[in-house]
Amino acid sequence: MPPEWAPHEATWMGFPRDSYKDSGLTREAAQRAWARVANHISDYERVRMLCHSDDLAIAKQYLSAAIECIPVALNDAWLRDIGPTFVVEEGALLAIDWQFNGWGQNTELDWSLDDQIAAVIAQQLNIRLERSFIVNEGGGIHVSGSNWVLLTDTVQLDPQRNTNCDRDDVTQQIHGLLGTQHAIWLSKGLWRDNFLNGTKGHVDIVACFTPDGRVLLHQQQNHTHPDHALWPELVAPIEAAGFEVIPLPAPTTLRDNRDWVDYSYINHYVCNGAVLCPSFHDRCDDMAREIVTEVYPGRDILMVESRELFAMGGGIHCITQQQPQHPVQTPLY
Repeated sequence: MPPEWAPHEATWMGFPRDSYKDSGLTREAAQRAWARVANHISDYERVRMLCHSDDLAIAKQYLSAAIECIPVALNDAWLRDIGPTFVVEEGALLAIDWQFNGWGQNTELDWSLDDQIAAVIAQQLNIRLERSFIVNEGGGIHVSGSNWVLLTDTVQLDPQRNTNCDRDDVTQQIHGLLGTQHAIWLSKGLWRDNFLNGTKGHVDIVACFTPDGRVLLHQQQNHTHPDHALWPELVAPIEAAGFEVIPLPAPTTLRDNRDWVDYSYINHYVCNGAVLCPSFHDRCDDMAREIVTEVYPGRDILMVESRELFAMGGGIHCITQQQPQHPVQTPLY
């Protein structure tokens, strides 16, 4: 699996059908939040937006004319999780189709259509699809580009996901599909991520590799927040694997209309020539920009308002999926 900072052919996204009941958002607010991200990315690379046929008209009102809207029946819009993970095997682009079951049966929505989205995209591109025997999502992994992958116990070893698999089973399957050789297992993700419609600990809101071989790690500095105690538990396995940790402090905002927030700058997206980093109208936004700028010199750093995305349970990285640039592919479009 090429790392996210490798060149992209396109970014895949999905247009949300509605907002979650407890998000405090209107349907229009959720759709505009997705469109905001898509429109920024379209300034740097092709964006392919999957959209339910009933929503095509409103999607085209919110989206840049440069964005290709593809009518597809889907339940939800977290393309990082329901779409394929793209890998390169023997000179060809291949789509990995993780089994999807609503983040371990942790959603109020039907997910039967979403479990078919990876196959739909593979068919659109005329590339081979390989179905995983484990339940997993794209937000549950992060690769280094040099044989390492980040995973979490509460996701891949979730009894509602992979009942009959132990760590060795999952690790072997992940390595076989992604071409990685070494795994760093983190114990858990952020506290809020265990709510209904949460992922139970996706790594892409907690930690990510950097192009220079370090690891960015979410750091909640306020001792009253439940995630404050998580820092030493996460640092230990990363440093034990020989990686330098770069702290990426959480915003100072601690609560929203529901409870403790999981606001995290880790959930950024690297596209061709730019990095889209979450912004929370918080005084830590500028610090996050400086750290991400140091990690990605030469790329534009775009701070994109993301509080509405996080109210829905995810962030910029969660709603995007990169298709690597690869000369062998012969897409049907």
